[in-house]
Amino acid sequence: MIIIHLTSGAYAINMNKKTKLSDFQIQIDKWIESHGGYWPPLSMLAALLEELGEFAREMNMKEGFKPQKQSNQKNIKNVQERLREELSDALFALICIANYYNIDLESALQDTIQKYSTRDTNRFIEK
Repeated sequence: MIIIHLTSGAYAINMNKKTKLSDFQIQIDKWIESHGGYWPPLSMLAALLEELGEFAREMNMKEGFKPQKQSNQKNIKNVQERLREELSDALFALICIANYYNIDLESALQDTIQKYSTRDTNRFIEK
């Protein structure tokens, strides 16, 4: 159970393995609204791109393409934890954009999976 403290009090969301994407959209919306509201769309896009850049940096280090800076080598978190954190930050930013435009990501993702399942049925199968 996660407890979120808002200026108006606290509320809890049961975060288990069956938590839906729409539950996260609601939780993030409540948090954003209690912290000054949504940023302008292009500012949210910039935040998303910033988070994706941070994820890309960690991915480059994990895959061995870019060595870690000396100053970061003392960082207690391992690369996998940093990847997890940066990807989650990017997802948070993406959900903010979806919420701003009233996009139900759960439904949109189901539609996308269906689109790929239909369109690309034989596209990536080894021959």
